[in-house]
Amino acid sequence: DPATKPEDLGRPGHIFPLKAKTKGVLRRAGHTEATIDLTRLAGLKPGGALVEIMNDDGSMARLPELVAIAKKYKLKLITIKGLIAYLLEQESLVIKGEKAILPTKYGTFTVIPFIQKSNRMEHLALIKGTWTREYPVMVRVHSSCMTGDTFGSYRCDCGSQLHEAMRMIEKAGQGVIVYLNQEGRGIGLLNKIKAYRLQDEGMDTVQANLKLGFGEDERDYGVGASIMRELGLGKIRLISNNPVKRAGLEGYGIKITDTIP
Repeated sequence: DPATKPEDLGRPGHIFPLKAKTKGVLRRAGHTEATIDLTRLAGLKPGGALVEIMNDDGSMARLPELVAIAKKYKLKLITIKGLIAYLLEQESLVIKGEKAILPTKYGTFTVIPFIQKSNRMEHLALIKGTWTREYPVMVRVHSSCMTGDTFGSYRCDCGSQLHEAMRMIEKAGQGVIVYLNQEGRGIGLLNKIKAYRLQDEGMDTVQANLKLGFGEDERDYGVGASIMRELGLGKIRLISNNPVKRAGLEGYGIKITDTIP
């Protein structure tokens, strides 16, 4: 009810407010976003109540238990993966640009730009070779780092990781680098330099970002998954030292067969 006032609610209460990412599960494959997407698709005010279902022993119910509960109480049951697949039939997060040849010191690639619809940010994909959706392709998802990629900063190993991935793909004769315009874990260049100053005072990267009022990682991995889908990738060999970033890819029809450090 948009007319609700703070005094209408019992406080402290046991309902915690959550805020969904814009573009819903296409941006973040989470239950909060799924709640908003479902109400939006139903033509209702984009807001809802979200609850965890517990087993009798107090543990959180997983899919097998939820299937049994849904049958018992005749409830509808969907998955976030299914919701992402449905939404992708109607909309994409990105607009694909024209491709061109890009010769580099690490090899010759095909370059394709992408525009993110939600904020008009521009991203790039470097491509080597061809593939089918069933063939596992080497992929590196790299967030931009001007200080590391361009200036060779010793504060990070971003530039060396990017260039090593380019060498690996050139040697294999096939692969993709998705280069996301998400400087400083998504906080932008100006705030990244502010974080550098806080690091000089003794903080680590996460502490500095939190001090500036950001989350520890503001990057949008959904746009990377959308770009991969636009490139026709189905199975990938992820070049990464941080496998936790893989969350939600399956909903885009992308399966990680293995991770390459």
